[in-house]
Amino acid sequence: MGKGFDEYAAEYDAWFLANPNVLESEARLVAATLEGSERILSVGCGSGLFEKILAGNFGIVVKDGVEPSPGMAEIARKRGMNVTESTAEEADYGKEEYDTILFNGSPSYITDLASVVKKVYDALPEGGKIVLIDVPKESSYGLMYNLAKAVGRWNHPLLEGVYPPDPYPIEFVNVANWRTTAEKISVLEQAGFNDMQFMQTLTTHPLYSEQMAEEPSEGYDRGDYVAVIAYK
Repeated sequence: MGKGFDEYAAEYDAWFLANPNVLESEARLVAATLEGSERILSVGCGSGLFEKILAGNFGIVVKDGVEPSPGMAEIARKRGMNVTESTAEEADYGKEEYDTILFNGSPSYITDLASVVKKVYDALPEGGKIVLIDVPKESSYGLMYNLAKAVGRWNHPLLEGVYPPDPYPIEFVNVANWRTTAEKISVLEQAGFNDMQFMQTLTTHPLYSEQMAEEPSEGYDRGDYVAVIAYK
């Protein structure tokens, strides 16, 4: 997993910067989930792009991260983060060291999500929270990505007229495993989390999501980027 992102680290940032309204919509959602958080660990922090935006645009400081890709981790360090190179499964989450453990865009790249969520539950203090944010399998983006993954490319007759002008790089699509929101809820409940809330953004078809930045809304019934926030 890390190898693929290491090879395409620059392409990852370039895609987000080429889709500024999608990036802004997603950043607003992440910021909303971190309200009241003080000690935050970002797992799968990538290049630290979101953390840089959170600090600069929302005053939310996320200094600590976990990232398996050396190339991504190095970029994040240049942006001022303290990054441990590790998979989510192997990471040390400490004991009550963080009140919020954030997985922004990374759940779909974690093989054993259940074991990771249980480790997070055990590490969080009472009242702490885990935040799982990504593209739900059942969403428009999720269905589109899985179709592209199945056919191996964007330029295919079945996808003609369906995907945006600058789609998510197929290299990242090919290694993802999107889960439904129901699956994530089940994993959280099995770990011991019961108090949950949901927020969503990118509520238009993928063809149009770059047209304007959105404010996040409650729920998970129509968003292509959904946050599940669970409290211990």
